[in-house]
Amino acid sequence: MEIIQLEHYELTGLLGSGADYEVRSAVEPVAGTEVVVKRPVPQMISRNMHRSVEERTDRTIQVYEELANSIPQVCPMLGYTERANHDAFFGDDLGQEYRVTISERAEGIPLVGDVRARILRVPIGLGQNLFCLFPLCFSKSEDPFPVQRQLLDAEERFHQAGYVLLDMGPQNIFFQPKVARISIIDPGALLTGDVDRTPVGRAPQDIHDFYLEMLKFYTTFQPPPADVSGYREPFNMRPVVNFEQELGEMAHGLSVEPTATEECRQIGLALMETVRARACQSFSEFREGLVAYLEALRQRNLALPNRDQAQQAWEGALQLLREEHWRKFAFDADEELRDFTIP
Repeated sequence: MEIIQLEHYELTGLLGSGADYEVRSAVEPVAGTEVVVKRPVPQMISRNMHRSVEERTDRTIQVYEELANSIPQVCPMLGYTERANHDAFFGDDLGQEYRVTISERAEGIPLVGDVRARILRVPIGLGQNLFCLFPLCFSKSEDPFPVQRQLLDAEERFHQAGYVLLDMGPQNIFFQPKVARISIIDPGALLTGDVDRTPVGRAPQDIHDFYLEMLKFYTTFQPPPADVSGYREPFNMRPVVNFEQELGEMAHGLSVEPTATEECRQIGLALMETVRARACQSFSEFREGLVAYLEALRQRNLALPNRDQAQQAWEGALQLLREEHWRKFAFDADEELRDFTIP
């Protein structure tokens, strides 16, 4: 990567803003290259409260240089600026110095959109629900769980290098439906063996915290929605407060879910208990258990009495991706959704 001069780019729009970062689209006018420009949220900068975010940015840059840019599922970072006052480029008057990063533009849509878009009644949970939780229909790809498998692949690469990558929730994942490809856009929440960044009041974290994220955000024992409205809101996005409590509630919900098959319960409860006890002996053990649980859930969904109604709801929800909101991303709905079929 290299030090980048912002004056070589022109801002083209606001893509979103989270707790730590503001994300904008930009273009390099000569080559027409579209990029993503990320900085700490302006409110933090103006109050000179962005030091912790700057430290996270520096760690993220280091990880990209060492590892992340070589992992196919991670959206590459192209470079970063010196720490400086960038008021002129962004057209504001914050009066503080900070670093800006520039990355490739992720293709597709975020699995969960910016929560502020709810004000405009945008169905921000479409990606997570359509392509992760309820794969009733899918493209010509033979893999009904492309998001989960690719997240596992990426995490395994980090784990082999001595890292645990957390904060892998769907708001940090983009997805291209046509080619079933993910892009991780923020691999900054890293644990290493020599630095403990566990939140205050929490037990020390390890790879099992990633396993919890996979169960929490990318599986559900609930049956598919029978109406399009059930696809609009994201699923289970509250923060993890208590590791064991989260898994206990998940296991209880599965045990009492009336539509769950015995196979779903047997596989899912065993996996949840192993994760709760932090007793997975290997990454491959969790991978095999998760895929088996996903397949049991998929077979349950396909055998439900209201399958036809559920599939109609899925197809109706898919059409919501043609709305104006999704055009601000690198996403052509006509092209991306063309090959989706009923299994």
